[in-house]
Amino acid sequence: MDPATLTPDELLSTTRSVRKRLDLTRPVPRELVDECLTLAMQAPSGSNRQTWQFVVVTDEDLRRQIGEYYQLAVQNYLVGSGAAGKLFADDPGRSEMQQRVHDSVAYLGDHMGEVPVLLIPCLQFSGPLRAVNQSGLWGSVIPAAWSYMLAARARGLGTAWTTLHMQYEREVAEVLGLPDDVHQAALIPTAYYTGETFRPARRQPLESVVHRDRW
Repeated sequence: MDPATLTPDELLSTTRSVRKRLDLTRPVPRELVDECLTLAMQAPSGSNRQTWQFVVVTDEDLRRQIGEYYQLAVQNYLVGSGAAGKLFADDPGRSEMQQRVHDSVAYLGDHMGEVPVLLIPCLQFSGPLRAVNQSGLWGSVIPAAWSYMLAARARGLGTAWTTLHMQYEREVAEVLGLPDDVHQAALIPTAYYTGETFRPARRQPLESVVHRDRW
């Protein structure tokens, strides 16, 4: 299916985390990334502050350095009890899916530094990030990041929402020269994807997660 012809419902239901099928050899034009970011900036922002900032990393050496920190973080994650492949071990159906996710996370851990574009959405906020109203703060950048991913999907690009590199947030900030008041929200690899189009993911039944009026 041509990504440009996706209906809104198809776009929302087939924007998947792409890890193994990112094309590591095909450059992504800067203009295409800028189109996606321009659309991302139409997302809602608390009090219309628009405190988002986006670091687009294409420099080969910088991508390599970030990839090395991400690889270390993935290695730590994979041996932990919360790793994707260790969840739902008593459910054969979900366990199989989780193992595929586990394997794809490991693959991206080995290749993050080779992805042609690394996008780091950030929140610029002066002062300490207090516990009060954290949802309001991060809610002013996360919708924009998701809009970026949707826009990328509509242009034949694959992305994945990752945060494991935050174990080394300070080190990555030093690599990129981020000011002290700029806080990273995620690390989104961006590349053309290989293979066929994407299908909706298997999810739990709606009634298992919806509470109507009261819990």
